[in-house]
Amino acid sequence: MRISLTPRAALVALLALPVIVLWPLWWVLLILVALWALVVLADALLAVDPRRIRVRRESPTQVRLGSTVSGRLLLTNPGSRSASLEVRDAWNPTAGLASQRSAVQVPAHERRAIGQEFTPTRRGRHRSRAVLVASRGRLGLARRTARADAPGEMLALHPFGSRRHLPSRVQRLREIEGLAAIHQRGQGTEFDSLRDFVDGDDVRSIDWRATARRRSVVVRTWRPERDRHVLIVVDTSRTSAGRLGDSTRLDAAFDAALLLTALAGQAGDRVDLLCVDRIPHVSVLGSTRTTVLHDMVTATAAVDPALVETDWELAASTIAARARRGSLVVLLTPVEAAAVHSGLLPVAARLAKDHPLVLASVADPALEELAAGRGELEAVYRAAAAEQARAERSGVAHALERVGAHVVDAPPDRAPQALADAYLALKAAGRL
Repeated sequence: MRISLTPRAALVALLALPVIVLWPLWWVLLILVALWALVVLADALLAVDPRRIRVRRESPTQVRLGSTVSGRLLLTNPGSRSASLEVRDAWNPTAGLASQRSAVQVPAHERRAIGQEFTPTRRGRHRSRAVLVASRGRLGLARRTARADAPGEMLALHPFGSRRHLPSRVQRLREIEGLAAIHQRGQGTEFDSLRDFVDGDDVRSIDWRATARRRSVVVRTWRPERDRHVLIVVDTSRTSAGRLGDSTRLDAAFDAALLLTALAGQAGDRVDLLCVDRIPHVSVLGSTRTTVLHDMVTATAAVDPALVETDWELAASTIAARARRGSLVVLLTPVEAAAVHSGLLPVAARLAKDHPLVLASVADPALEELAAGRGELEAVYRAAAAEQARAERSGVAHALERVGAHVVDAPPDRAPQALADAYLALKAAGRL
């Protein structure tokens, strides 16, 4: 506990200035200072001991980023005197607490509540560093301050803004699965039914035994398998820390991963998640279709980019241990020339031999804006640099496609939809 002065104590000290001016003697000054110090000390000692104030917190443990939630601090005064309190709840600024400082009068043997509103501005874990309770004396000249034992922690979840695109993709999925069954034979399909042959059908789908029995050409129809395995691997290295507008590349990657997870769950597929850079980090493995989306949102909420390069050989070995042959592997990582030098290309080639591989990248929309500049000379140079960067990305994408990867490269506002459409295209083609 510590004792501190209030601004009122300084104002009281100024009242002694006329006396000092009239009698500028050292002993007069000494007496005045002693009297002032005695009054301030007495006021501090007569204040209620803040250590006796019981503080209990009622705050939300989770909140979706961008939403506002309410909480409160409950202060109980067990003493026989009324307590004039100043409370500071020291949350980090991105927790979005409307006001960290509050003043409240708590009568003897009663309890008062301090209302709080949180609007987090950053995804992740937010904590209150301390709750400081200051008790003012009756004259308001001094306060006694103590730290209360009331830890606070709140998890700001990903807003999942791409959820609004889910209904249209689910409708397309239903067309692929049921209303418009796949009639061609392909990898990752299951037998559905028999029907008569029509022009345009693949001759490899003819069921010769059924044709012999009916004495007319009969073909098999196929539908996508359910309960397929989808492994989403998110690159959390330094490249994911780049800001694209109001958020980071990692936030956009998680948004795309969540939309794909929700869509795959509707398709009956099982989804797992890995976050990797130099070491495997957060993983969501073995969740049921009803809980996987919640588990993924909660697990990824506190994941931040690491300022290191990705070890793609480690990532490949982790994928091999988690995904059986034929599972869809989705790599969410930037398509950049640096990725080739870091070993992504040979790893992608090996993965594409055993799995359908989708490599999804979140492009920087600023490149398109810079490439369109044609005004001043400086803008032309920026446009040339942007065009060169786009050409390098295109070359890396072509190199990855040549080794068997399906590349999706789109800006943050279109990346989730583009990845979901790539998943649906694989379903429609019978590859998944």
